[in-house]
Amino acid sequence: MPSHALHDTIRPGDAMAADNAATPAEAINAVPAAADNLRLDAPLSSWEDAIPLGNGLMGALVWGEGKQLRFSLDRGDLWDERTHGEPEWWKKHPWGTLTMDNIHQNPDPWGKYYNGATPTKLPSGRLELQLADGQVLDTFELDLATAQGLATTKSGATIHSLVSAADPVALIKVKGSPVLKAVLVPAGESSEGAESFSNTHSGGAVAALGYPAAARGSAGTMNWYVQDGVDGFSYCACVAVQEQGRETLVAVAMTTSAEASPEVDLLQLAKDRCTSALAAGYEETLNTHAAWWAEFWAQSAISLPEQMLQRNYQFNRYLYGAGSRKNAPPMPLQGVWTADNGGLPPWKGDYHNDLNTQLTYGAYQQAGHWEAGESYLDFLWDLTPVFEDFARDFYGTQGLSSPGVMTLSGQPLGGWSHYAMSPTMSAWNAHLFYLHWRYTKDNTFLTERAYPWVSEVGQCLEDLLTVNDDGVLVLPLSSSPEAFDNTLQAWLKPNSNYDLMSLKMLFLALAEMAQAQSLGADRLKWLALSAQLGDFHAADGGELLLDADTALEESHRHLSNIIGIHPFNLITVDGSETDRQRIEASLKAWDALGTAHWTGYTWAWMGCLRARVGDGEEAARHVGVYAEAFVSRNGFHINGDQSGKGYSGFTYRPFTLEGNFAAMQAIQEMLLQSWSPTPGVLDSEVIRLFPAVPNSWADASFNDLRTEGGHRVCAWRENGTTIGFSVIAGSDGAIRIRDNFGGNELLFDVDGVRKDGIQKQGQDFVLMLQAGAKVTVTIVEKSLEGTASGEAGEPEFALSRG
Repeated sequence: MPSHALHDTIRPGDAMAADNAATPAEAINAVPAAADNLRLDAPLSSWEDAIPLGNGLMGALVWGEGKQLRFSLDRGDLWDERTHGEPEWWKKHPWGTLTMDNIHQNPDPWGKYYNGATPTKLPSGRLELQLADGQVLDTFELDLATAQGLATTKSGATIHSLVSAADPVALIKVKGSPVLKAVLVPAGESSEGAESFSNTHSGGAVAALGYPAAARGSAGTMNWYVQDGVDGFSYCACVAVQEQGRETLVAVAMTTSAEASPEVDLLQLAKDRCTSALAAGYEETLNTHAAWWAEFWAQSAISLPEQMLQRNYQFNRYLYGAGSRKNAPPMPLQGVWTADNGGLPPWKGDYHNDLNTQLTYGAYQQAGHWEAGESYLDFLWDLTPVFEDFARDFYGTQGLSSPGVMTLSGQPLGGWSHYAMSPTMSAWNAHLFYLHWRYTKDNTFLTERAYPWVSEVGQCLEDLLTVNDDGVLVLPLSSSPEAFDNTLQAWLKPNSNYDLMSLKMLFLALAEMAQAQSLGADRLKWLALSAQLGDFHAADGGELLLDADTALEESHRHLSNIIGIHPFNLITVDGSETDRQRIEASLKAWDALGTAHWTGYTWAWMGCLRARVGDGEEAARHVGVYAEAFVSRNGFHINGDQSGKGYSGFTYRPFTLEGNFAAMQAIQEMLLQSWSPTPGVLDSEVIRLFPAVPNSWADASFNDLRTEGGHRVCAWRENGTTIGFSVIAGSDGAIRIRDNFGGNELLFDVDGVRKDGIQKQGQDFVLMLQAGAKVTVTIVEKSLEGTASGEAGEPEFALSRG
């Protein structure tokens, strides 16, 4: 096994040799190794380098220097929803009133509504702890296993902190040094020793909101502030301190007027939460908290030979547990770690649906973190009436549409009109419903949530499509995010490849979902719509264009014209010769244009795409550059190149989360894939083990990564060869496994399947299994066949590569 092998993992041969041994799927490593922890030397002088803690609703960033320890505070539901300009402007200037003629007079008709400070996600201030004189902060650490922040001083004092997984409260335990002060600082106020940092792409300073000064108060060992906002909304932060000998316990709670009641106002609620947390104590709270995190980590695990990528993957995965929970707002651009620098968050901290939310929620499926993903899907579902109103009032259609840029309440923010108001952004959101169903194979979710929501998106887009002179369905307006930025040139000839690919994947997904429910008429309707969209736009040599007439001619950050390769597997290496030609020509064109206009998420997303086409060397290179050059000290995705090595012409520092999760997905795509070569055909996915690992990954393994169909897979690779794997079926039916095992022999130990239930069809092994059945496979080189078979015990049967 590699040096970072999963703890207590048992290989297939070992499992067959020992009667009572755990199978690979049962022997999952429950927690990350200590070597994967984030460790940073003091000083941490910026919030964006801090140790991030969170429980999906409440977040904290731990940083500081000298004797000043800071905890930047945040809640996911702190928003100022005031519009800029006329109320409900989209009703007064609907999409249907726009034509290419009047676009020439006003290329960005809705852009002005994004200007100004609001709407915006709100920062919420910080807690500052002043340690005893003579104490100097020395190190910071994020203990991934228990989601605790650790800080030490040069004299040996230790500070433990957590944001409880069970309750909306944070606890801090200081051992070995008294806390001289615990002071709350409202957002936008300065404090002694706090530095001001630039905030590119922000909506301005907090002072621009026009709020009254926060009302401060104190009683005994508690102090607090209540910040009034607008329209009756207010929020509160409260801290309570308890000293016992040489140990100090600090509790922090944040509340809002939305969760208060006539009986208990938001201040009393915050006080009560602090009092309860102090009464429970740190150890009792930690026990419950650590148990939640143990279950989180137990869902899956990977082991890579490259420590930098292993640590980067574990940190990114941690962000799902800390930043996205069911019954809490989903992650916007910065999750629950809004900038703490006196300004408003970059790009308003909003929900950008032209790639940011979709990449953010594109990696949880394989890792099995369903509740993290359901946070976003529940959010979209709950906003269905809002999106239906928007489709009717702005697009003039039936169905629903989620704005390309929107607030927590789902209202459109405007912005670059070509993308912020594009109807096809909803198709990419709809794809997340489809993927959740494919990976869980939860048919109740399909019938009650996924198909209803996605079919309403389909209805909206169907209503917008008209037949052109060539008999092809086209939209009235089209664009390709974020090509040509905010210019007249960004309006492309309908349909752009981005719009075309989004529409085609939507209709094929709907056809597949209809087939799963025996909705024959619906299936035929969606298939017909997909077919009438026509072919993708490509040059004579195969390069995918932006639209029928426009090639991509400069470096570009958004993979918009090749989105049909990833995440929409519409153009695949398993497809036609034309598909393969288009993939090769398009990637050569992207390479030729260079990376001067790439951001961090571009590198991570391209890593996913290179893995999808089976290029492990380039996949590893791209995700490696991301991890080296486009992260802050703590691992947060920073849009610009921080390395000074010229990977990008962008060197700015705004922090957004989608790059973290795209990098996580890239690693998973390198280890395991299960996409269908025929999208739109029910249950046609193919499992591919280690489909895109570089030569340097001679040893690698993973436990319980998920595939489409709801299956769980474990696999092991040693000395450059896959030596075994196991599959636990998540649903009844055929499981297809691509034979990429180099001609070696597969020895099957089969639970719940007939001997004739495994066949070889073309490149794939096909297993007919019932849900819950398990297949464990040992792979042996033919030259060692006799010895290996004897060591492994007598298998039920062997099947050689056909």
